[in-house]
Amino acid sequence: MLSFDIRSIETRAIDVEGDLDATDPVWEEGDNRPDAAVRVTGRLQSAGVGRFYFSGQVSGSVSGECRRCLAPVSAAVSEETHVFFADAGADETDDPDVYVLDPRNPELDLRPAMREQWLLAVPAWHLCRDDCKGLCPTCGADLNAGPCDCTPAADPRWAALRAAPRGAST
Repeated sequence: MLSFDIRSIETRAIDVEGDLDATDPVWEEGDNRPDAAVRVTGRLQSAGVGRFYFSGQVSGSVSGECRRCLAPVSAAVSEETHVFFADAGADETDDPDVYVLDPRNPELDLRPAMREQWLLAVPAWHLCRDDCKGLCPTCGADLNAGPCDCTPAADPRWAALRAAPRGAST
C-alpha cells in the first residue's frame, strides 16, 4: 500500500513497505516500466504543517536491449530517494521538486512520486557487457561472436591523406 491518511502522518512517522505494480494505472505510455513490481521502502513523516517528507528506496529490475548489439538485457535498479510534499499554496510549491498535495484528497499517494523516482533511476542505455563490440555497420553481424568478412568501410573524405607520401609535411 502506497497511500496514507494525512491525519495519521501528522501525528506520527510511518514506515513504508509496499509495491508499485508494473500494471498500475500510474504508469504512462512510453514509460520505462519495470519487469515486475517496484519495491518501495522507507519512512514518511510530517515536516511541519501541510508538509511531508519521504526518505527511502525504490528497487526493481528493467529489461531492454543492449545499445551496441541489440541483445536482450535485464538490469537491477536500486536508488535512494528523498521526496517532499506540500499543501497547495505553500511557498515550496513553486519548486519543481516538490509534489503538491490535492486539497480535496485526505490521503497522500506516493505512487506518482515513486513512478518519477523510478524513471529517474532507470539507466537510459543498457549494455550486455562492458566490452560489447556491437554490430558491424556494413553487414549487421554481431561482432561479439567474431569478426565478419566485410572490408572496413573507408570514409572518402580521408582519401587525400591516405594518398600523401608518409613523412611529407604541408
